[in-house]
Amino acid sequence: MRVKRYVVDSMPDAMLSIRNELGSEAVILSTKEIKIGGFLGLFKKKKIEVVAAVEKAEKNNVPKKPAAPAMNIPRSAVPQAYQKASSASTTSSIPSVPSVSLEKPEESRTFAEIAAALSEAINVQESIARHPEPVPEQKLPELNLEDAPSVSALYESLGLEQSPEVATALENDVLREIRDMKLWMERIARQSSGGRELPDSLQELRDLLLEQEMDAVLVEEWISNISERWVDEGRTWGPEKFMGSLKEQIDGFLTGRIADGIARDTQIVYIAGPTGVGKTTTIAKLAAEQLFKHGRKVGFITSDTYRISAVEQLRTYAAILNVPLEVVQSPGDLQRALFRLESCDLVLMDTAGRNYRNDILVAELQSLLAKELRSETYLVLSLTSKSRDMKLIAEHFGRYRLDKVIFTKLDETGSYGPLFNVLNDFPLTLSYMTDGQNVPDDLLMATKGQLSELLLGTGET
Repeated sequence: MRVKRYVVDSMPDAMLSIRNELGSEAVILSTKEIKIGGFLGLFKKKKIEVVAAVEKAEKNNVPKKPAAPAMNIPRSAVPQAYQKASSASTTSSIPSVPSVSLEKPEESRTFAEIAAALSEAINVQESIARHPEPVPEQKLPELNLEDAPSVSALYESLGLEQSPEVATALENDVLREIRDMKLWMERIARQSSGGRELPDSLQELRDLLLEQEMDAVLVEEWISNISERWVDEGRTWGPEKFMGSLKEQIDGFLTGRIADGIARDTQIVYIAGPTGVGKTTTIAKLAAEQLFKHGRKVGFITSDTYRISAVEQLRTYAAILNVPLEVVQSPGDLQRALFRLESCDLVLMDTAGRNYRNDILVAELQSLLAKELRSETYLVLSLTSKSRDMKLIAEHFGRYRLDKVIFTKLDETGSYGPLFNVLNDFPLTLSYMTDGQNVPDDLLMATKGQLSELLLGTGET
């Protein structure tokens, strides 16, 4: 067995090094935070120590850089380049690049003369690089942020390949800036909303949305749109017209933010989320739906070996539904489990519940994702959580490519605004909701009408 220790800044860096040096069969033995460097015990930097091992050493598959082709300069070119470089250096402080001639020399040159000419030519080129010609200033065109292409689109237009780590970091920075802007807009909206007079029916709807714990920015956007329509149509609306207009706003917001269930060509579904949101029970409900409604053969994989009785709970569901179950603890175990479950149409994987504030624990999920398969990653959130906590959870887990979201414990709350806040701030689509612990009954496919009724208090959970 080959064991190697890595000291890195982040868990994705460790995973990249492990896969490149030890291969995909490597197993992470331990991870812990350490402090190194500093002076007299102060100013130490936090690092992550990762110990990995592989049963059989694999050769490094990193392709070697091709050697740069040697410059083939004719013998006649060297003396002339030398002479032109010498004359240029004496006549001008910014010499020009010496030209290379392919004419036949009148007499042969020694090796020492060739070496001297090459050295002088290189010095001339370095001098030019250090003293570039000044570029005249040009007035830059005004930027239109709405029409500006994304970072990924710029990379594609240039024909460059953007690494996943860089893409993820850029997306996180953009999302963080957008959230900061929304916070400022929310403060401004709170200050400006007091001076605006609204009809009583519209004011009641605005108060209802705020009581549902919706973000003030989103509320003001909807209310402003309704108020403008009310003014344009002569200020003659009744309460029913205001309610209908608000439902239209909700319907337009949800367009493109509600997805179907698990796709027919999906081979593996990862269920991720923090502790205590009901991931294991949700997996059992999804398995029952795929078995009974769609007739697909389903298999279970669990990596939640940290929580007491977590495996036993999923094993009980597997026995009831008569589906196979595999327990994994490393990427190597996952590959073997997928091989044993290759006869299944769909594999549902229960990832370990993690403290979303611990980046090391959340990063371990990345090592268990099989990128070569057609997969979907679901984030499970509980509607009993605070809106701010739900956003932080989505931000932390969003570093590892989330596709859809499932909201649980619909029956344990009366505030549904946080659901809209998450969909507004993150590029997630809502697929399922759960409103109880009964398997498989308490699993709902999200619809626009249902969500509108829940938010406005006109429907039942």
